[in-house]
Amino acid sequence: MKQSMSILGALLAITLSVPAQAQFAKPEDAIKYRKASLNVMAAHFGRVGAMANGRVPYDAKAAQENAEIAAVMAKLPWAAFGEGTDKGDTRAKPEIWKEAAKYKEASDKMQAEMVKLNTAAKAGNIDALKVAFGPAAASCKACHDAFRKD
Repeated sequence: MKQSMSILGALLAITLSVPAQAQFAKPEDAIKYRKASLNVMAAHFGRVGAMANGRVPYDAKAAQENAEIAAVMAKLPWAAFGEGTDKGDTRAKPEIWKEAAKYKEASDKMQAEMVKLNTAAKAGNIDALKVAFGPAAASCKACHDAFRKD
């Protein structure tokens, strides 16, 4: 039941994100949306990472659930980087808008790596999870290094 609710919530979030840019009445609404999306993704990704790095015992079911949510959430924040969202309560660097193609490439790469991580988690094998986790984490870090203020 818990997994069904998580998946339902993630699917609802995807459905709502398609016209997301049009939903934001103010730039600060978009900033809140993208920060929330990234925070949820990071929480679930972190749970997978804790297993992949041996900080917590491997639980195949939990790895699958968390990787799936992280992969779904990885699709959401990008609609919220529209015009006017470069100012306010954000850690987004101006390079996001100045180097939009490079930023899009980085976000696409991260999403692809999350899909690979999700596939590895579904295999139910800790070794496959470890192999997929490294590139996924590296894609997150690369984007943070280039496009996020510390």
